[in-house]
Amino acid sequence: MSEEILINVTPMETRVAVVENGVVQELFVERTAKRGLVGSIYKGKVARVLPGMQAAFVEIGLERAAFLHARDIWQPDRPDDNGDHNTPSISDLVVEGQPIVVQITKDMIGSKGARLTTHLSIPSRYLVYMPNTEHIGVSQRIEDFAERDRLRSIMDRITSERDDIPKKGFILRTAAEAADEESLRRDVDFLCRLWRVISERMLKSNPVTLIHRDLPLAMRTLRDEVRPEVEKIRIDSRETHGKVIEFVREYIPDIEPLIEHYPGERPIFDLYSVEQEVQKALARQVQLKSGGHIVIDQTEAMATIDVNTGAYVGHRNLEETIFKTNLEATQAIARQLRLRNLGGIIIIDFIDMEDAEHKRQVLRIFEKALERDHAKTKITQVSELGLVEMTRKRTRESLARVLCEECPTCSGRGIVKTPETVCYEIFREILRQFRAYDAEGFLVIASQAVVDRLLDEESANVSDLELFIGKTIRFQVEAQYSQEQFDVVLM
Repeated sequence: MSEEILINVTPMETRVAVVENGVVQELFVERTAKRGLVGSIYKGKVARVLPGMQAAFVEIGLERAAFLHARDIWQPDRPDDNGDHNTPSISDLVVEGQPIVVQITKDMIGSKGARLTTHLSIPSRYLVYMPNTEHIGVSQRIEDFAERDRLRSIMDRITSERDDIPKKGFILRTAAEAADEESLRRDVDFLCRLWRVISERMLKSNPVTLIHRDLPLAMRTLRDEVRPEVEKIRIDSRETHGKVIEFVREYIPDIEPLIEHYPGERPIFDLYSVEQEVQKALARQVQLKSGGHIVIDQTEAMATIDVNTGAYVGHRNLEETIFKTNLEATQAIARQLRLRNLGGIIIIDFIDMEDAEHKRQVLRIFEKALERDHAKTKITQVSELGLVEMTRKRTRESLARVLCEECPTCSGRGIVKTPETVCYEIFREILRQFRAYDAEGFLVIASQAVVDRLLDEESANVSDLELFIGKTIRFQVEAQYSQEQFDVVLM
């Protein structure tokens, strides 16, 4: 299994694609004006206590108050326990107006505010530091018992030598497998320095203040997504490439040989048809190679996936046709969950199988396909109705919710790309045509909403683009165009 990571950077957004054997498996999008907040630490203020929900709303400076459940509040005199039976009443833990240091564990999703915890954790390349605990844990994905013991003994030795760590709680991440002692010491040093800075800010800051924000997407990707299978990391921005090299030399020197600047004329996301995969990931229907297809619908409560034989008629008998379609669908579904970042409750309607052995094989292959998913998943057996229920941990918005918005014409029954997304597609199309053709200028024909944004919020970006290509860009409104339609005409 060979992997490459492609990083596309513009002033407006950063996009990261994880490519395995030439196929896009994951896509991350972070816009400059809407950076993800997971991992950020705030000094907030309790705005409202809700005993009936065992929770409180905390004001941290976002547009909606964030949600803090009683079991997510650290208590020094109580051992960690996820069971509600040991959790005191929320009224005994916090009061309205109380300052409280919290960390975001889940971004605002839809109409829901961010999810908070007071169990603080700070990640590095190999470790996660938990300043409120004394426990040293090892990722469950490291299955070799000898390796787990080796890592624990190294961390016991390192932490016993440190007097500057108030509490010595660490989790060794999956990336720590086979790591040497020097690398782990370097991570401990980094986390200790960072925690000292955060501790000082916690004491000095007023309520409703950002104390610590996690790394930007490009750096987070290098910290969290680089595995032994990764052979190349390509970045199309020279400025970002320089910052990344400085970052890895200090914190992750072993991956520096993998990083290269991509200077090519062809857009980096065109190398592996990433743009086409983005478009496909916004569609309901996904074609299977055999001729079958799956249909994916995302709602507020859950996501549903339906498997159909479609044009596939098989060669032997109906049961064999159904079995092969379901097997092929398991790989496609596992990939689409990662690519679309679907989370929460997911219901999969495989085609009904009569053979109990076929059911077991489909479920086993599906579980194996999910092993490469970094998000935590839990899957049930095939129910009496032939459905497979599963959950996938959700910490950020799905790809569709990031790139699209509810269609005002159909009252939310469908989705349409935002004017912002269409503007960025127009910018990329202009750059593509500029490199392909010799034109005096460009005329953009688009809907009223898109042209309005180009002339208002994106005017600075349009000016920068004109300066970069040395050509003029004009705009024309076409009333008959939908919000997603546009044309770039050579002048």
